[in-house]
Amino acid sequence: MTLPRFFVEAGVLAGAAPSSVLLLDGEEGRHAAAVRRIRAGEVVEVADGSGAVAACTVTDAGKAHLDLVVTSVEVVPAPAVRFGLVQALAKGGRDEMAVETATEAGVDLVLPWQAARSVSRWEGPKVAKNEKRWAAIAREAAKQSRRPRIPLLEPLRSTTALAARLATADLALVLHEDATVPLVDVKLPDTGEVLLVVGPEGGIGEPELGTLTGAGAQPVRLGPEVLRTSSAGPIALGYLAAVSGRWGQALRG
Repeated sequence: MTLPRFFVEAGVLAGAAPSSVLLLDGEEGRHAAAVRRIRAGEVVEVADGSGAVAACTVTDAGKAHLDLVVTSVEVVPAPAVRFGLVQALAKGGRDEMAVETATEAGVDLVLPWQAARSVSRWEGPKVAKNEKRWAAIAREAAKQSRRPRIPLLEPLRSTTALAARLATADLALVLHEDATVPLVDVKLPDTGEVLLVVGPEGGIGEPELGTLTGAGAQPVRLGPEVLRTSSAGPIALGYLAAVSGRWGQALRG
């Protein structure tokens, strides 16, 4: 049976070692004590979202906090190849579904994209509000799937700004139903960053595709079927995780 896992802020586990004392409070502490009803003597895991995971014994449980003593600490190294999902905004929460499932599949960063055909629009105060919501979705999905790292959420980008961002990646791929190159024929780099672009339900228009390919992105297709925006990214990322060897490694953290 897997141990309950809770996240703390980055840096909390810096310098932690066996016998170190930790306090789990805030929302995570309240959830652990009041919802999960963790009690003294139980063993839990605490992760900082950047690779450090500590196994801890509960020494005291309050109404909204746990007092912990560390029994062991592991720092899981970052993967050699980092995968990022560029997800176009989509209606009906399908973009949020993509973020959640992609996180469970192991994505390392998520970048929201205001595509020309996106029905959903983030404007004004909605930008910060929805970026915060996507970050919370990724955090909860990382905890549920027992990941040692929480995906980085980058700011919302327009197509022009996205093209500039894609130019910095070691490999940029755009899922497109008319692409002639299948994803299975793409050679991944041994190290570096791979960004995968997924359009909205209405697809990526030719002018936008031209802007992205002009920045060095390569159009690819998954297969003969046309997938929804909520499933295309996670399925492609699952394949990439498998062929990159990430899923072949021993389970850790």
